[in-house]
Amino acid sequence: MAALRVGLLGVGMMGRHHARVLREIDGVELVAIADPGGDPHGVGGDLGVLPDIEALIEVGLDMAVVAVPTRFHEDAALKLAAAGVHTLVEKPIAHSLDAGARMVEAFESRGLVGAVGHVERFNPAVQELRRRLEAGELGDVYQIATRRQSTFPARIADVGVGKDLASHDIDLTSWVAQSDYAAVFAQTAFKSGREHEDMITITGRLANGIIVNHLVNWLSPMKERITVVTGDRGTFIADTATGDLTFYANGTIPLEWESMRPFRGVSEGDITRYAFAKREPLRVEHEAFRDAVLGKPSDVVTMAQGQHTLAVVEGALDSASAGASVAF
Repeated sequence: MAALRVGLLGVGMMGRHHARVLREIDGVELVAIADPGGDPHGVGGDLGVLPDIEALIEVGLDMAVVAVPTRFHEDAALKLAAAGVHTLVEKPIAHSLDAGARMVEAFESRGLVGAVGHVERFNPAVQELRRRLEAGELGDVYQIATRRQSTFPARIADVGVGKDLASHDIDLTSWVAQSDYAAVFAQTAFKSGREHEDMITITGRLANGIIVNHLVNWLSPMKERITVVTGDRGTFIADTATGDLTFYANGTIPLEWESMRPFRGVSEGDITRYAFAKREPLRVEHEAFRDAVLGKPSDVVTMAQGQHTLAVVEGALDSASAGASVAF
């Protein structure tokens, strides 16, 4: 079978990595690149860089990747859908819920694969975590808490930390728990002099009853990408910065120190850091997109799922503004 012809719109900080991976995976051929801003990282090579989405479409594509700023997602995606091109857009799906809804409808109505690049879902630690939760290794899941903190990214100017970073945690939490969000309450802070928030905390509950909590900011001098899942038999900690997964088991050894029993609650048990294959998340994401286009089983993040994630983020921002919880 001939390789799928793929085009890439946007070769900035993220787009350059898409270009590299698209050139490396089987079954696809990167045939064209477009970016109105040129090629700052020199990834075009022999392809050069076309000026806009219209020129990209004219090359003739089976599938495309959109890695331009969020405010441009809708325009590019709708033009690609009209041209019959399966499309993966970077997260978040769009700058607004109305725009996201138009994108979902455009691809679904034409029977095209529309996907969103929530790459953390493809992190090896998250995938191993979901596999073990599905196998019942934690028993009942009580709580999922995430921490995503780092320094300020000057390249992000059109959205706040909620849409840029919290969307990662919302998608991966919903995915590993296999449940949508039911309600959220959030608070935000604006400390860097920009119109968008640079800190957000979100607490809430999933439809299946799991309590969730997300701490996200661009104001920390250290980088942290942690997901903590607590349940009946202990706690999993996934570090998506390193791809590591560790299990802290509840203790089973009786506590003989009588005076300490009332204060201990769950006791400490064995600690296990698992060994498993660690593949690059972006490569796994592109393979899932390719497989979805080919009609094979795939865990690709659909535009409908990306739209739900955006709805949760927007709900959290509304909650922070109004000082009240938001239900879905």
